[in-house]
Amino acid sequence: MDNAHEWVNEAIRKIEADFQRSADTHLIKLDLPSVQGVDLYLKDESTHPTGSLKHRLARSLFLYALCNGWVKQDTPIIESSSGSTAISEAYFARLLGLPFIAVIPKSTASKKIRQIEFYGGRCHLVDHSSQIYAESRRLAKEMNGHYMDQFTYAERATDWRGNNNIANSMFEQMKLEQYPEPRYVVMSPGTGGTSATIGRYIRYQQLNTRLCVVDPDNSVFLDYYNTGDESLTLDSGSRIEGIGRPRVEPSFIPGVVDEMRHIPDTASIATIHWLEKLLGRKVGPSTGTNLFGALQIASEMKARGETGSVVTLICDSGERYLDTCYDEQWIASQIGDIAPWLRRLECFYLDGVLDT
Repeated sequence: MDNAHEWVNEAIRKIEADFQRSADTHLIKLDLPSVQGVDLYLKDESTHPTGSLKHRLARSLFLYALCNGWVKQDTPIIESSSGSTAISEAYFARLLGLPFIAVIPKSTASKKIRQIEFYGGRCHLVDHSSQIYAESRRLAKEMNGHYMDQFTYAERATDWRGNNNIANSMFEQMKLEQYPEPRYVVMSPGTGGTSATIGRYIRYQQLNTRLCVVDPDNSVFLDYYNTGDESLTLDSGSRIEGIGRPRVEPSFIPGVVDEMRHIPDTASIATIHWLEKLLGRKVGPSTGTNLFGALQIASEMKARGETGSVVTLICDSGERYLDTCYDEQWIASQIGDIAPWLRRLECFYLDGVLDT
């Protein structure tokens, strides 16, 4: 066996060994007496070694690239990312002894930049989120490296039929609950890879669960879902880091989505502050988008007299956003007044009605 083959074998062994050392993430049942008969769960992806949902994706992308022969010993890894994917990929690059460069917007939270650098990665900043793709390709060509391209390969790098992917884990953890087959799974798209995995898994397992995808402000996914126009673009990017895109990403598969909803950024940020009082800890802004959509559905189910379960995701910890989503001045200047949404959420907690 030649040295190149031996290196790939050893790289895959290291990733699989790391996986064996990692426990599954928790499924948290949220106590909401006002919607009795509708049970709401949060799949807490913040407990991964790199602190976010993207740890699963980064592992899959590295295995996919290695098995395709795209990554070899000393291959520089380049990724376009708003932060969390880059943090996780920097972790795996360090595990394999590979150089890593993250191409990220200048607006990325400083805590995320520090975490990328903590794992040995280097950050290459661009002015606007729409520039990350071309700049990543340029760097990969210039350095004879590999552009991981999460936005293209996220939907195909993960085995959606099982193999302990997020959907398999979620549904296995629900088996002993009062309503084991969720009426809805609610999540937000960044690459679109996770919604593709969950939606395909639901169909493959012949489940009746509906997949609801929630989209923030300044994102094209909802309009694309409604129109089918792949050419849609926006001049400004999402303020909810990690989700929402200014263009239609190749990994977003609308055919596996049962419905989509728009969640205002003010509602997303208000929801994470409301949730902090229930959980006793901070979560990232995309979790607010997810949870607000799940609360809408729970309220509507109660109004229709329906019972069942709703599952959504905690994507990452709020500790990464102390200088943004948990800073009053940043919220006032970048998001707006969240007080009306906080009042709506407090009313929901008391009577189960979410007035939007």
